[in-house]
Amino acid sequence: MFLRTTLFIPFFLYIIFPLYASESTAANRWEPAIKKFETLDRKNPPQKEGILFIGSSSIRMWDLDKSFPKLPVINRGFGGSHIADSIHFADRIIFPYRPKTIVLYAGDNDLAAGKSVATVVADYRRFVKTVQAKLPRTRILFVAIKPSIARWKLIDKIRAANKQIQAETEKDKRLLFVDIDAPMIGPDGKPKADLFKKDGLHLNAKGYKLWNKIVGPLLVECVHDAPE
Repeated sequence: MFLRTTLFIPFFLYIIFPLYASESTAANRWEPAIKKFETLDRKNPPQKEGILFIGSSSIRMWDLDKSFPKLPVINRGFGGSHIADSIHFADRIIFPYRPKTIVLYAGDNDLAAGKSVATVVADYRRFVKTVQAKLPRTRILFVAIKPSIARWKLIDKIRAANKQIQAETEKDKRLLFVDIDAPMIGPDGKPKADLFKKDGLHLNAKGYKLWNKIVGPLLVECVHDAPE
């Protein structure tokens, strides 16, 4: 009996601990970035009920003040993050601002890290549920996972995730899917190289100019047309 017990406990811990360790590791990884946001908020509190951009590096590197100078925008993107990370830190980098509109770009890193399409879609649903639990009137714009040169091998999964997320947005008028796939594809059926930096993953100024053209009018519409 003693032998069985001593063998059982380590095996049990081996199964359980990695689950918690992975969440803890993710939280610790982003803690410096989140604390930096909180420091900025104390020094210069952003306007509440504005437009919050959140997600991975495509958000972090977006010069929002220059792109949307007449709109109350807040950038809380942290590069390399997954959808689950934005959920984890919602109490610190979403809810304090009480945004009327949220622009989310994430899922790109999730798929690159090996997460399934089903997991990405489920995490999107969790993000929506988390936000709507405290901010039921907030609009959520999901910018489609972009087609990129560096991650072209994932395009089938990217488009499958986008398609399912788009279907989710069609069920709720507070949700909107922003399709940036087609405009980023050239005549050869591949991503336009002139939209990207040398790494073939992150957008350059021309790439963001394209996104501004697509997203800008939607933001203006959200500002003037809050859902009931």
